[in-house]
Parts: sequence; C-alpha cells; structure tokens
Amino acid sequence: MRIYPAKPKTVYFYGTCLVDMFDPEAGLDAISLLEQQGLEVIFIEKQTCCGQPAYSSGYTKEAKLVAQNQMDLFVDPWPVIVLSGSCGGMMHHHYRRLYQGDSAQATVEKFCNRVFELTEFLVNVCRIKLEDKGDATSVVMHTSCAARREMNVHVTATQLLNQLQNVELKIPAYESECCGFGGTFAVRHPHISQAMVEDKTRHLSETKAAVLVSADWGCLLNINGAFEYQGQSLKGRHIASFLLERIGGK
Repeated sequence: MRIYPAKPKTVYFYGTCLVDMFDPEAGLDAISLLEQQGLEVIFIEKQTCCGQPAYSSGYTKEAKLVAQNQMDLFVDPWPVIVLSGSCGGMMHHHYRRLYQGDSAQATVEKFCNRVFELTEFLVNVCRIKLEDKGDATSVVMHTSCAARREMNVHVTATQLLNQLQNVELKIPAYESECCGFGGTFAVRHPHISQAMVEDKTRHLSETKAAVLVSADWGCLLNINGAFEYQGQSLKGRHIASFLLERIGGK
C-alpha cells in the first residue's frame, strides 16, 4: 500500500504528449485545479513522451533513454503530477523495472515515488473537497486498462465525481474492458481494435449519460473518433476540465 505525503507547497506538472498535442486546455484546467489547492505548479517545457510506446513495444534501450531524459528535468524533490493514468503507471512502476540492477536504481526509485496521477494526488494528498456549482446532469466514466491496474484511477476518479452533488454517475456494462486503443495495439491490430471500441461505445451510450469523462487522452481519442464516425453526439472530456467547470473555475 502506498504511503502518501503531506500536501506540498510546490509540484511539477507532467502534461503528457497527447494532452499537449490534442487537448492543451485540459492541461491548463488541471493546473488551475492544483493552483486552487494553494500549490505552486511548475511546468518544464522540455518534457516529452514518458517512453511508454517504446517500452510496450519491446524497445527497452530506447525507453530507458527517454526515461532518463525525463527524470533529468525534474531535479527538485517535488511531486510530479501526471495527467494520465497510463503515463503515470509507466513513470511510477516501469521506470523501476528499466533500472533494475542498474547503479542508478536507488535514484530512480526516489523519482518514481514522487510520481502521482492527477486524481490520485487530488484525493490522497490534497484531500480536495469539491463544491458542485453546476446544474443537474449525468456522467459516465471510462478508465484505461493501465490506469485501473497500475494507478487505481477508477477509485480516485470515482471519489471525485461522487463529491459532485448534482452529478449522477452512471456505470456502463463491462466497465473495466479495454476500449481497443492500447497504444501501438490499435496500429498493429486495427480490426480487433475497431471491434473493441464498437463494444465500448455501445456500452457507454446505453447508459444515456449526458457527459463522458476519462483521465486518459489516448482512450478518449479512440472513443471520440468512434463516436464521431458513428454520428453520435456523446463526446468525451478529460476529467480535469469537467471538474473545474463543475466547481465554477472556468
């Protein structure tokens, strides 16, 4: 079980490459949420990919080089808040595996212990209390496979949504099943990926929720693309943007 520290004064913010490229507003919204908790948020502009695509494809040497480049950027002993459960899992768990038996292993362990996924940090470190200022609505949530397994995002994200008095959280069938993205899986096995996302979008739509949220933009890209292709109106948002809007921060 992870032991959580007291709330710090300063944090690093790791936006992830997908948020940077496809939804920078979600990154800004997440920063606003953290700043509303009284935190100074530091964004290092040289940050890039966490190395997960190379690692999951078997390119260990290349993934280790990317990991080292990222860790070298966050030199102060502040928490590193990651805007994706899968990227958080890579940095918190798999960086350790990349350096197992390496002379730098102890240093890497210290870095990994500083990595937190956004909803995890808000719930377990900030102990955030949300005041819902929005109209009554309903929401359905998708959490990526990696986010569920490695960072328990389905637990902490649900705790945040349940704090919103005017939001009804709907649970889809086969909630824990993969959306079919899986990083390079969608490229290598497009037909299987398509079948999986068709199942996922059907189950999400059947809840009749007004809003879809997720803490992973890789999944949202896949799901939103499928919804658009199907001509459906439901569209996913990053949970950071949804939370900030509900508490009147936007």
